[in-house]
Parts: sequence; C-alpha cells; structure tokens
Amino acid sequence: MTTPEFGDRDDPHAQARNARNAPLLLHSLTLFSEVIGRIFAAARPATVVEVGVESGGASSIYLDHGADDVYCIESSPTEEMRNTLAANANLHLVEGFSPEILDSIPNGDVYILDGDHNYVTVRRELDWILAKVPDAIVILHDVLWPWGRRDLYYNAAAIDTDCVHEHGDDGPTVWHDEVTPAGFVGLGQFTVATEAGGEGNGVLTAVEDALAAQPQGSHEFALVPAIFGLGIIYPTGDPDRVDRLRSALEPYSDSPLLAAMENNRIALYTRVLAMQYEMAAAAVNRDELVHQLDRQRDEHHREIAELQRRHHNEMAALRANPPISIRNVTRRAARKAVRGVRGVSRGRSAR
Repeated sequence: MTTPEFGDRDDPHAQARNARNAPLLLHSLTLFSEVIGRIFAAARPATVVEVGVESGGASSIYLDHGADDVYCIESSPTEEMRNTLAANANLHLVEGFSPEILDSIPNGDVYILDGDHNYVTVRRELDWILAKVPDAIVILHDVLWPWGRRDLYYNAAAIDTDCVHEHGDDGPTVWHDEVTPAGFVGLGQFTVATEAGGEGNGVLTAVEDALAAQPQGSHEFALVPAIFGLGIIYPTGDPDRVDRLRSALEPYSDSPLLAAMENNRIALYTRVLAMQYEMAAAAVNRDELVHQLDRQRDEHHREIAELQRRHHNEMAALRANPPISIRNVTRRAARKAVRGVRGVSRGRSAR
C-alpha cells in the first residue's frame, strides 16, 4: 500500500527519517526530475543547453532522461563542478556568460535557464532563443516568489545601470511587502531589488514580455507552481508534439494543490528565517550586555581600588602628622573615664 519512502507498519518512521534528512530549503532543479522526464519523453530532445549549473549534479539528469549531449554554461565553475562534469564525456562545460556565449555552441532542443534571476538577463536569453532557435523548448526555474516579480543580482555592476533597480542586501519575506534583513537574503552572494513589481522586474515579467513580442499563438506557457516555480515555454508549430507536451504537463500545470503547498512552504520557511535572525540578534544583544556588565564591573573594581589607595594614603599621612597627639588623646580619655567612675561611686555613698 505504500512505497519505501513512506515506510510501512514495520517501519513507521521512514517518512520522518527522509524528512529530517532533506535540506530545510528545497530549491534544486533535480527535484523536478519527474516533470523533466515527462517533457523529454514527449519531445525527445537530443541536445540540451543548461544555463546556470548548480554543482553539476542536475546536468546528468538530462542524460538520464534521454538527451545525447548537455552543454553546461557557467561563468565561474568550481573545481567540484569541473570534476563532476569531466567524469561524463556527454557533459560539456562551457565557461562564459549567457546569452553572449550561446552563439559559440550548438543549438539546443531544450534550454534550461537557471542562471541570473533578473529581468534583463532572462529577457535577453529568451529573445536570443526565440529568434535563433524558435522550435526549442525553454524550461525556466524561479518564475514565482521570490524572483518572479523582483530582480536578483549576482553582479549588478555587469548590467546596464538603466536596467538595474534600486537594490540592497535586505531580502523579501511573505509576511510583509518590504524587504528586511530577516528575509531571504544573499549573505554577500547577491543583492535584491528593493521594490517588487512594475516594469522590467523579475523572471516571470521577462517571460511575459518575451512571449508578448512573438506572433500571437506561436508559443504556449505552462507553470508548475512548486519549489519557486517551474515555467515551460514550447512552440505550437507541431500539433502532435504540443498534444504530447500538454498531456505530460497536465497533472502539474497550474495545480491548486501544488500552489497551496508552495505557499505554505514559503510561509513556513520565511518564518524560520525570521526566527533565525531574531535569535542571532538576541545573541548579539546578549553578548553586548555581557560586555557592558564586564566593563561596568571593571570600572567598579578600578573605583574601589582608587578609594582604597586614597584611604591608605590618607591614613599614612594622618599617622605621620597627627593633629593631636594620639597619646594625649588616650590619657585624657582615661582620666575622664576615671572621673566618671568616681562620680558614680560618690552618688551611691550619699544614698
């Protein structure tokens, strides 16, 4: 009745184990392997062009689903990525920036766009593909929150300043519309547009504008509302292939169930981000309070030491130069005590 992933009556904790071993934030394109497999079965692509390579792990999935060659475009490949791709002769690392580098490699049957998540970059990539390879299928990641309507910049300086929105280190959250240091932040890896929406802002906006520039009805767009959103653009020139693609995507496209789960996922995740920020801020405040108490304690110790030093010096000076002889003071006090005793004795005798 169940799969090994969910366990059975003899292993009731299998699902819990899988849940706690999964990353807190699901974000990888590898999670869409099931959907990509259905697309590839319907379209049967030979050449795949991948823009934005995670670690190289996702690249081999396209081969597993039937592609012959995958051209992996990455501007700054890591050593781990180089080694992963080099282990398979059908994975070809291409160092450079998209879309400029696209002219130097074979045209693809499928393009996977998961690089820079900002309007101007995605729009230029789509314009190139739709003009040069109009029969290709385009698969795009991050077409929903947070980058569907808000630009992310890995290197804003490389983009024409007229195309860059005001941006900063704070990130978005689903709990209010403004960016916040407690939101989805880049931690130095990227910056985020301060405002969402409007013209020329976000991945989905780029998709809409690129398709609007094409002849009406020349392409269809399907949206899988899960894991930040997967968008699929495919041409309508081959009716049989269109029918196959529609059937392949029908269980996922615009699914209310997937959309509800995604909204719940990002709400929970951004709440976790806020809690992590609050705990970090509390730790900083606690450390500062400890330092402040340490400074006050040290200051009090210095004041006490100074008072003790002054008292010692004053007593030493008093002993060295007493204003009244201590011996005389002692004698006068003794005589006074004796007189007092005698006076008491006389009083008793008189009675």
